[in-house]
Amino acid sequence: MRYTVNYMKYSVFTEEIPVRIEAEFSSYPPLMRTLLYRRGLHTRADAEKFLAPDYERDIRDPFLIHDMDRAVARIFVAIRAQEHIVVYGDYDCDGIPGSVVLHDFFKKIGYESRTHYIPHRHSEGYGLNIAAVEQFAKDNATLLITVDCGITDMKEVARAEELGINVIVTDHHLPLKDVDGKDMLPLAHAVLNSKKICDDYHDDMLCGAGVAWKLVQALLTRGREEKMIDVPDGWEKWLLDMAGLSTIADMVPLRKENRALAHFGLTVLRKSKRLGLRALLKRTRIAQEHLTEDDIAFMIAPRINAASRMGVPLDAFRLLATDDETEAETLAEALTKLNDERKLAVARIMKEVKKEIAEREIKSVIVIGNPAWRVGVLGIVANNMMEEYQRPVFVWGREGAEHIKGSCRSDGSVSVVELMHAVNKGVFIDAGGHEFSGGFSVSHEHIHLVEDALISAYARVKKEKINDKELIADAELLIKEVTWNTYETIARLAPFGEGNSKPLFAFHEVVISGVRFFGKAREHVGLDLTDGERTVPAISFFGAKNAALSSVSKGDTISFLAHMEKSMFKNRPELRLRIVDIKAH
Repeated sequence: MRYTVNYMKYSVFTEEIPVRIEAEFSSYPPLMRTLLYRRGLHTRADAEKFLAPDYERDIRDPFLIHDMDRAVARIFVAIRAQEHIVVYGDYDCDGIPGSVVLHDFFKKIGYESRTHYIPHRHSEGYGLNIAAVEQFAKDNATLLITVDCGITDMKEVARAEELGINVIVTDHHLPLKDVDGKDMLPLAHAVLNSKKICDDYHDDMLCGAGVAWKLVQALLTRGREEKMIDVPDGWEKWLLDMAGLSTIADMVPLRKENRALAHFGLTVLRKSKRLGLRALLKRTRIAQEHLTEDDIAFMIAPRINAASRMGVPLDAFRLLATDDETEAETLAEALTKLNDERKLAVARIMKEVKKEIAEREIKSVIVIGNPAWRVGVLGIVANNMMEEYQRPVFVWGREGAEHIKGSCRSDGSVSVVELMHAVNKGVFIDAGGHEFSGGFSVSHEHIHLVEDALISAYARVKKEKINDKELIADAELLIKEVTWNTYETIARLAPFGEGNSKPLFAFHEVVISGVRFFGKAREHVGLDLTDGERTVPAISFFGAKNAALSSVSKGDTISFLAHMEKSMFKNRPELRLRIVDIKAH
């Protein structure tokens, strides 16, 4: 069954579940069978594991990660000798929570000879930098542990080792490759990153904080075995609030161990006693006990990231690590204000972008920038542009820095890391990231070369793009099927995110019994939908921007796609639909 909604095509999943799998899932209700099958689960055993994460079963032995033994041994040597340890974390909502994981570990064992360092996004850029490394040497540091960075920092790691600082890299970004496709790894004392070819850990998609948590898990395991650490069994579970926060915020696939980290992370987040987290939740009017993955993605993570985009990233670290209530309240208020400023900055740049794009030819790769643009928000701008123009986008700014810096996003037709590495040497000063998102820096003299170089490289390395314009609804539902029982079936699949998308449902020819616009600028749309017997509320945040949705009236008949969700607005449970798009009849 297919129907058109605005300019995009949608279809409803109608494939018949094979008899063997239907038999495997016979104890589940029909909707659950479909949802499980749609997620690639074909046996009762796999379904049970997916629906019921188990800590002992799903959280694997950390020493199965390559180099973990070396990393743990070196850290304990440093602890015994009271060496000065530096924890160097990336400045986003992965590196910062990951750094807090290590902060809490060292604090728990009473180890004080340490420094926690978060580089400034604007003045220092992503990853290790030589100036910081040299300062650590002057401060007599002898061990440097990275969090969510370091895998491509060859020169910086070499300089640290040259200065007598051993480096343990914990990261999850892609390693560089040589011409034969082999890993080019920094010559660190140990490299914890399961994306290495030589690593066969069962889940190579852990986020940066997830890798940091595995390191702490290993340190506690070995420390207890050798009676070097007196920390109660299971204490590390309290650190899952930070590992879970980043697993959801960094959009890694919520499968394998990541599913357990996200599941148990949410459990701990709902009970966490972190003063900074509680202060932030209070300002966003989120009830902690009902915290969801959507709250993290749309409310918490943006405020953590706002510290580096608009201010000082160490403030976000201090917010999550503090045990001082006054400091927690002050920092939560500061990050909330910075997030508001971030929204305004993005809106201003997007206005300039659209004006410029309208006046020029749109090529296979869009490269756009302005020396005055705030570097910290360019990732958001690049993502917005990629979604609108459906092609790779590179956005740059300078903002008074020595070099031009930028962010890039892929539409799925190419890995931006591979694309940047396919460009002639000398164009980029540095480049790295994930397959679909990355960052780069380039000299002012070479910025005019970037667009042509990327377009040329794109022609060589692009791949066939998966058609993501067609959304497939998991099932077709009737208004009378929007019930708490249906919702409970859906909720068993949570947490939702990358690799486990929130179930999407198609509704056909439903009558609108009420329309309301709300928000400061009346930008959100609320509908009451009825089948003549029941009425169900539906909502679309920023739906007023959708021409079809903004023009509906009471009495209209519509078909639409929606998620089913539980709202806890004003701490009252309400079952509602979250509209994705509609077609008016």
